Amino acid sequence: MSMAPDKEKETPCVGYRHGPPWVFKGRQGRAAASLFLPFCIWSCLTLTLLLLLLLLLLQMGRSSSALYQLHLVKASTARAFVPRDLRLVEAFGYTLGGMFLARYHDSPAGAFDELVVIAGIVWDPPTSCAWAARVLVNSVEACRHGRKEVGLPSHVATFSKAEASALGSKPLVKSNGFLSVLGIGSTVPEQENRREIEISETKGSSTKHLCNISMPLTGSHNKHHKWMGPAIRMSLPSFSGQTEDHPDLLKYSCKVECRVRPVSPARIWNPRITEPQECSDGKINSAGPKVLADSDAQSQSISVLLSKPIFALEFSSLRMHVDAPKIVVPHCKKKEVGYSST
Repeated sequence: MSMAPDKEKETPCVGYRHGPPWVFKGRQGRAAASLFLPFCIWSCLTLTLLLLLLLLLLQMGRSSSALYQLHLVKASTARAFVPRDLRLVEAFGYTLGGMFLARYHDSPAGAFDELVVIAGIVWDPPTSCAWAARVLVNSVEACRHGRKEVGLPSHVATFSKAEASALGSKPLVKSNGFLSVLGIGSTVPEQENRREIEISETKGSSTKHLCNISMPLTGSHNKHHKWMGPAIRMSLPSFSGQTEDHPDLLKYSCKVECRVRPVSPARIWNPRITEPQECSDGKINSAGPKVLADSDAQSQSISVLLSKPIFALEFSSLRMHVDAPKIVVPHCKKKEVGYSST
């Protein structure tokens, strides 16, 4: 899709018109997830570690995947997206960011794909959560809803997918040391089938190739991956806002039910780079977090995607209720908006 923002519909589609809570879910045997989930899961990093340990104790199952991947992101890169009012949680010059790649099978906007680029963790007492650098969806209506109603930096994009034989020569994913210590690390066999997704951002009649993501086929696509992971329920807050459409800081709640398990990290690379890179951080715009032009935001989003992956989690059988966002005490004025969402 390549509809210009000023020509998009400003009225909700039938699904969103029913009002909050908005329900997002994936069909059985085929996972799906929302852009809201990564913001929620970041609210408690300790919970993630506990889940990794619980995975050792639970039964087998069948499911394919929506991918949530944790990266070490340079704090200087993340600060370009984070508003001045919020403190970036960092250590030794790094914060925890990454990406969330998913497919909706049922939502108010119908079926669509989504990539959320997560800049890092922010702290606004007493809550901490992830901050989205960029949200890409292949649905004009989902993009409109994210920008106008939830305060997210949403953009329209195309997701081109390919599988198996054409991807056989791609570099392999390295095994993760942390997961190997737990006994649940996985490596990628040389002949394993893989899925590649090419993501291009569209604006008006122009298209810009953003990145390629390659991952092993799991769940129902691969008989060697039958471990579905534990069923969990969470009720966690999330932050959004401080865009041109929503200059105030927003908070909304999510009630999530899903299954989760660790998987091999996906390979991410930019088409301008000849080989996939696991670690690459770009230079920061001298304007800092005050104002980040859209072209710079896109470039810095690529830097986040190319940062060092730590581990990845697969979500399946997901069902989520998302309430309408509420304004937190308006911390900033319009002139201090962190970045544009148009």
